[in-house]
Amino acid sequence: MQSKCFFTSLLICLYILCSCQGQVSQPASKRPTNDNKVVGGPFENGDFMYIGMPKNIASVDTSPGWHQPGQQLLITGTMFKQDGKTPAPGVILYYYHTDVHGLYTDRPELDRRVVRHGYIRGWVKSDTNGRYAIYTVRPAAYPGRDFEAHIHPSIKEPGIDKEYYIDEFVFDDDPLLTGAKRKNLPNRGGSGILRLVQQGNLQIAEHDLILGLNIPNYPGSLKQARVSGKEIGEDQPSFAPHHVYGPDKGSKACPVCKYGRYQGILYFVGRHPDWNDIKKWLSFLDEQSLARGKFLKAYLIYGNDKDFNQEKIRTQLERLGTELNLQRIALTMVPSFSDTESDVNLSAIDPDLKNTIILYRNRVIIDKYYELTAKEENFRLISNRLDVSRSLFEHLP
Repeated sequence: MQSKCFFTSLLICLYILCSCQGQVSQPASKRPTNDNKVVGGPFENGDFMYIGMPKNIASVDTSPGWHQPGQQLLITGTMFKQDGKTPAPGVILYYYHTDVHGLYTDRPELDRRVVRHGYIRGWVKSDTNGRYAIYTVRPAAYPGRDFEAHIHPSIKEPGIDKEYYIDEFVFDDDPLLTGAKRKNLPNRGGSGILRLVQQGNLQIAEHDLILGLNIPNYPGSLKQARVSGKEIGEDQPSFAPHHVYGPDKGSKACPVCKYGRYQGILYFVGRHPDWNDIKKWLSFLDEQSLARGKFLKAYLIYGNDKDFNQEKIRTQLERLGTELNLQRIALTMVPSFSDTESDVNLSAIDPDLKNTIILYRNRVIIDKYYELTAKEENFRLISNRLDVSRSLFEHLP
């Protein structure tokens, strides 16, 4: 009897191991090239997505797992083109995942060729606005292993011959998703981390995709080096600046850790401060934060390493906040944008630019701007971007 149990357990482990080989883990290519190689690189069993694919695919899908006794889950968002702003219609997303026990369960009606993917699988095709929605059950992690629960997604774009995989969808509240693992995510198609809100018995993850982001050999990949900041669609890294003025004065509160739930603006100023321009930006950002209440948090991060004197800068920023009668914006400082103690270096900010402005929602970067002058035209640009990128579920806990 013991040998039978051991043999059964061994088979289950081997089955899980084989089932997770569909996506070959590759190092993140932060500067994809376009040299006539296969888009996305090696993708074992990528063609499984076509087995059982319906002729007509809707933008909304309910997986067979939806009816399992478990935590019901909605994943919904927009597929964007490479600029992170233009909706991408007609894109097929194929997904599969384990059941509530962490297994890729078989069913008699499942095509024998895709048994390793299990019966919880499906397809969506983005609508004319790039939108998609998947109703399923939240998968469990593999039993007896320290591999976080996940959903396997892959993409087939019109005009690209080959399908490619993107980052597995993983869960922000999963204790198996450690800090070290988060830092090493490839960000293929953007961050794969699902951050959940609750509506009754339903968990909802608002999750946008950026086509081509960090995908090797993607056609039309941008050739220029990253100017400043992480890419649209990637998570804004955590960092701990000195708070000089504002509600967290005297602390090193991390902006996206403490206030990452809604929208946020990070206004970085480096080696070339224009104080008249800075004053106008701070007044505008404070007005926006007051008008939008808890749904927007704004920060100045001052990092001029050419003449860094902590006490001098502290006094200067405190006086500035008082002079402008700032109410909600936080004025912070770091020794430099390459500082590793505060981790601000992870944000990849160019200190020689006049400014870098990062917009995020739920910790994910939704837009960024460089060397913007403080004038009405640019104020409207920021305000309009905040309006169109508000979460559909920001009112939910």
